[in-house]
Amino acid sequence: MVVLDVLIVVTLLVALLASRVLILTRSRGSVLCCLRPMSGERGWRVGVARYADGQLNWIPLIGLLPRPRHVIVRRGLVVSGRRRIGPDEFYGFIEGVTALECRNGENAFELAMGYRALTGFVAWLESAPPSAYLDVA
Repeated sequence: MVVLDVLIVVTLLVALLASRVLILTRSRGSVLCCLRPMSGERGWRVGVARYADGQLNWIPLIGLLPRPRHVIVRRGLVVSGRRRIGPDEFYGFIEGVTALECRNGENAFELAMGYRALTGFVAWLESAPPSAYLDVA
């Protein structure tokens, strides 16, 4: 009986996680985007980036709360480099991903995304108001 209860709880948790992933990835204005802080923390974290009013909200794909863990403000965002992700860096299951080296004030991080998401990100950067300070390399 205890085994059945544990199995039901595990099944419900998996269903909740799967529905969270579907809701996050299918919502309007969201793109799959990986983030890696340059401060020596853990490696790449998979999440969803949502564009909203001059900022990019990054929400982890796996988690309990649907709110952003990182908020990247467009004003003052500096993209200083771009590189292709190698197959050994991302466990070999993602190809054609580009990493951008970014800095926003004191925070340095990398964003990794596919070609379509990268095109949208660059368009979002370039659509800033004329008074915004942008330096895209």
